[in-house]
Amino acid sequence: MIIEEISVKSFRSHADTTVRFSDKVNAVCGPNGAGKTNLLEAIHYLCLTKSFLTSSDTYALRQGDPYFEVRGTINMSTRSSADVRIAYVPGEGKSAFVNGAPLEKLSEIVGRFPIVVLAPDDHALTSGGPEERRRWIDNILSQAHPLYLADLLTYRRALKQRNAILRRMRGQGTPGTRVLDSWTDKIVEIGSRIATRRAHFMDDFAPFLDRAYGTIEAVAERPHIQYQTFAPPDKRLDLGGVTEAFRERLERTSAREREQGRTLVGPHRDELVFRLDDMEVRRYASQGQHRTFAVALKVGQYFYMTDVNDEPPVFLLDDVLDNLDPSRRQAILSLLLSDKIGQSIITASDERLFDSVVDFSSHHHSLVPVHRAAPAELAE
Repeated sequence: MIIEEISVKSFRSHADTTVRFSDKVNAVCGPNGAGKTNLLEAIHYLCLTKSFLTSSDTYALRQGDPYFEVRGTINMSTRSSADVRIAYVPGEGKSAFVNGAPLEKLSEIVGRFPIVVLAPDDHALTSGGPEERRRWIDNILSQAHPLYLADLLTYRRALKQRNAILRRMRGQGTPGTRVLDSWTDKIVEIGSRIATRRAHFMDDFAPFLDRAYGTIEAVAERPHIQYQTFAPPDKRLDLGGVTEAFRERLERTSAREREQGRTLVGPHRDELVFRLDDMEVRRYASQGQHRTFAVALKVGQYFYMTDVNDEPPVFLLDDVLDNLDPSRRQAILSLLLSDKIGQSIITASDERLFDSVVDFSSHHHSLVPVHRAAPAELAE
């Protein structure tokens, strides 16, 4: 998959910007505050209808403007192309169009235009709370398996309903038990499928993580992900066993759930523990090991999604070169230039970081300068 062109209007710092990209390495360079990251964010909207920086669309709207619009031309490996448009109007929400046809649900676009993002905030993957790691695995599986995304959205809605009932029941004994039971059945059914799919992913992803880590770090340490969920390890790959374990755990925690007014068991509480050999990364890894592991997770994600999808993803890298030492920087750029990676779009404040590595005279690579808007433009 290749993003050929993107146009943004009233998006962040961009009043009206159009950029064309080459099919391999695209270096988006300019000073801080010029809007380099905003272009990557707009591409993320194009492929997933949301930002990788914030959960609120309002923040992406250029101050004082009535709406924003992102358009792009995407060429697929099947030699077909798609014109994609995402528009947001405050008070009305977002709309998505593919080749001029509106999508009934925004989620319909997820997985059609696969994308992987490596950004400075990815340090939270290895050092932050479990919700960061759940978000990472959900992003991968939602793009790779459309049924997973449907289950995830259904589970979140059912969980919200069940928690609302538990809050109403708090301190009131057993009124509403029949309604609670119906939502319990729902989260057990859907949540068991989510946990089983995550467990299968852990097995499937292991060789891709090994390969990615070896690509960027010449050490003998072996990366590993330990999946912690409500089902015991010997049952996690069997849907029936996971379903049974989920229901049993809910029964054991039912009294505490009513006391606390929330669901205490389920895939919404899963944890992924990252390890290098026997060392837990979050607790004991050095800053360099944290950084390398996070990069390996995203490179492994790229390899995995290329393997399971008909389309290789576009790889977005936001301001990562400055945070890497020269040897790892060289490893990343060499990887992007290799046939293992398709199109990449990478931001940097200094184009000299690409000197003697990327040949921008080739039509396969592009240097995309981004300039800070003049004060008069910002004030409009």
